[in-house]
Amino acid sequence: MFNGLFKKTKYLTVNSSTSKPDYEEKDEDKAPEQKPNIPNGMWIKCDNCGKALYKKDLEKHSMVCPSCNSHFRMTAQERIYSIIDEGTFRQLDRNMSSVNPLDIEGYEQKIERARKDSNLKEAVITGTGKINGHDIVIGVMDSRFMMASMGSVVGEKLTRAVELATKNRLPVVIFTASGGARMQEGMFSLMQMAKVSAAISRHNEAGLFYTAVLTDPTTGGVTASFAMLGDVILAEPGALIGFAGKRVIEQTIKQSLPEGFQTAEFLLNHGFIDKVVPRENLKDTLGLLLEYHQA
Repeated sequence: MFNGLFKKTKYLTVNSSTSKPDYEEKDEDKAPEQKPNIPNGMWIKCDNCGKALYKKDLEKHSMVCPSCNSHFRMTAQERIYSIIDEGTFRQLDRNMSSVNPLDIEGYEQKIERARKDSNLKEAVITGTGKINGHDIVIGVMDSRFMMASMGSVVGEKLTRAVELATKNRLPVVIFTASGGARMQEGMFSLMQMAKVSAAISRHNEAGLFYTAVLTDPTTGGVTASFAMLGDVILAEPGALIGFAGKRVIEQTIKQSLPEGFQTAEFLLNHGFIDKVVPRENLKDTLGLLLEYHQA
């Protein structure tokens, strides 16, 4: 589509003489070179098929490449807009933000940069809303904020959301996307795995429904805790799901891993998740699950 669009015209030259032939355009006759004026962010290149995609068209397709069906990562706000019924979302713990419990040098600055870059207070948004008319409590992780690493605030917000759902007898939906525990918070981060898992266990003991939706990437301590505790576990196509990285595993076991290892499809074939759901079908699939639960 764009082949030759920015190619400069080449002219014939004569090596035997320093003078230019009559049929070659002289420098003084050339019109100023006109470069195309393309605003930043208007086009996005698909890493999978390499095609340039018009951003507005991509947004209309729920951030899914129309050529190869590759699922781009979504922001938490985009995810909520696509899943929650219009006008029903109410955010919880909006102003909760991280501190520096271990006095790690530069951590506050890193948090501040993440806030400015993502326009988020932390790596997860929690709230209440409706999916196809069914009341739910939802948590959505956003990988733009320090790769959605799980610090004390992420764990606290998710725990409070699940406890609210248990109190009001509501189902829970959590969209996971994380690089794992946040190393700058040490044990304060690791304990969030147990804290969120315990809240989900109490929610389960109350006979209530919880579904996890694994998006790209879901790794580390999130995978080792609440991401794999759903009564039903869904995943988006092509999502990276695992605990340690592929390179670390290969170096540890001294073997090559199979093709597609740690993708959603690989995990589905090996019984780790229940279904891989294309983004366009995700809301209706969740609505159907909630309807079954209500019945």
